[in-house]
Amino acid sequence: MSTTGNAATAVDTPPDTHRIRLPSWLTGTLTGSRGPALGLVAMCVVFFIATPYFLTQSNLLNIVDQTAVLGLLALGMTAVIVMGGIDLSVGAVLALATMVVGWLSHNEGWPLWLSAVAAIGVAGACGLANGLGITYTKLPPFIATLAMMSIARGLANVITDGQQIVGFPDWFDNLSTSRYLGVFTASTAVLAALYVAGWAYMRYRAGGRALYAIGGSAEVARLAGINVKRRTVLVYTVTGLLAGLAGVFLTMRLDSSQPSAGTGYELDTIAAVVIGGASLSGGVGSVSGTLFGVLIIGVLRNGLNLLGVSPFIQQIVIGLVIALAVMLDVLRRRETR
Repeated sequence: MSTTGNAATAVDTPPDTHRIRLPSWLTGTLTGSRGPALGLVAMCVVFFIATPYFLTQSNLLNIVDQTAVLGLLALGMTAVIVMGGIDLSVGAVLALATMVVGWLSHNEGWPLWLSAVAAIGVAGACGLANGLGITYTKLPPFIATLAMMSIARGLANVITDGQQIVGFPDWFDNLSTSRYLGVFTASTAVLAALYVAGWAYMRYRAGGRALYAIGGSAEVARLAGINVKRRTVLVYTVTGLLAGLAGVFLTMRLDSSQPSAGTGYELDTIAAVVIGGASLSGGVGSVSGTLFGVLIIGVLRNGLNLLGVSPFIQQIVIGLVIALAVMLDVLRRRETR
């Protein structure tokens, strides 16, 4: 009887010969941030061949400047996604921060530096509300942050009845244009420092490792003694603060506060983190991978602009890149089972 049963089992569960498998050497190459790094190098080679204007100092520095805002948003989103969450409100919170800077400095007569600090604080409060909504009212992260996206965007428009605010002091604008050591502006120097700090925290600090544990299984992390609620609230609050700082940087760069600022940034931010190797199911991701993901989006847009490709076509290309990144992530995780 047992022989017959074993034979039946063998017939009923044939090996999965149709599963797509990656070669072992390719799986190792694509693990972590190596895959995005190789993709970035390959993309740079293609654009270098396609246009002589790509690999010039001024253009490369321009790419870094253009990705500073996205880089800040993606840094916070990395922690959120590693933890197994999502934040759809970062673009709207950025817009709210830009309007708070302009309204307080122009309409209320506050010093500009104090207006910027207040704007970052307001954005942090939005992130705090996201975290409290997710942890204490048990709202799914998608719903909580979707609601905050609508609230923040509405407040950004209410402040000035949908009108933009223009005209800031020269010293404020120069923070995003004047280069130190011929390379860094003040905004990109702050971005680099925050990425180093974020990388060190996620890699070496117990709090950073706890985020991976929560992303793997929040219940197991709780049983292991990790305060999941506190960590969740902290991560969303920091993400809000970074969105506020990104709003201040965007105000510097545009020399204006616009309630429509940041539209679609939440999608680009999630895309950068996913392209950088993070998994939307949580527990996987890195700050270094996110940096490469941000640069891939920046290089892709810049190179396509130099080639005269329509912005609509650019959206299609970026969508295909995102789909490819997610597909590779699924294949990588399947190989590790």
